Amino acid sequence: MAKLLHSQRTWIGPDAKARLKILRAAKSVAIVGASPNPARSSYFVGTYLRQSSDYRVYFVNPNADTILGQKAYPDLPSLPEVPDIVVVFRRGSDIPSVIDDVLAIRAPTVWVQLGIWNQDAAEYGESKGLTVVMDRCIKIEHARFNGGLHLLGFDTGQITARKTIR
Repeated sequence: MAKLLHSQRTWIGPDAKARLKILRAAKSVAIVGASPNPARSSYFVGTYLRQSSDYRVYFVNPNADTILGQKAYPDLPSLPEVPDIVVVFRRGSDIPSVIDDVLAIRAPTVWVQLGIWNQDAAEYGESKGLTVVMDRCIKIEHARFNGGLHLLGFDTGQITARKTIR
C-alpha cells in the first residue's frame, strides 16, 4: 500500500478526549511487536508503561522468551487475559492481520504506534466494532495527559499545578 501524505488521509480516529478516556479506562495493555532490544522504541514504551502506569503490560513476540524480565508471549491468544489495549509495533502492511488477531480475542482497542499508518485496516477495524488509534505513541499520549511531557516527548519529572483534563 502506498504511503499517504498527511493531507491525503481521510480516516480520523478518536479525538484527544476519546483517547484520554481509552487510557483511563484501560487496566491491561499488550504490546505486539515488542522487542528485547533496548534500542527499539517498543522496549522504551514497555519500560515507560511498566514504570509510569498501573497497567498490566504483556509483551507479544514469537521470537523472544522474556522482555524486560517478563515472559513474552508468542501471540495474542496466548495471553493470560484479553487486554484492554493492543499496542502495535509492526509495519503498516502487517496491520490487517494484527487487527484480525485483535478481533479474534475480542480486545476492544488497537493502538497503532507513531509513524505507522494503514487507513484501510483502520476503517476495517472500526467497521467490526474496534476502537482504532493510529499513528500515535501511547507513551507520549499517556505522559501528555498526566502532566509529564516535555515538548520533545521527554518525561520532565516536573510536578505541575496545571489542572488535569477531565
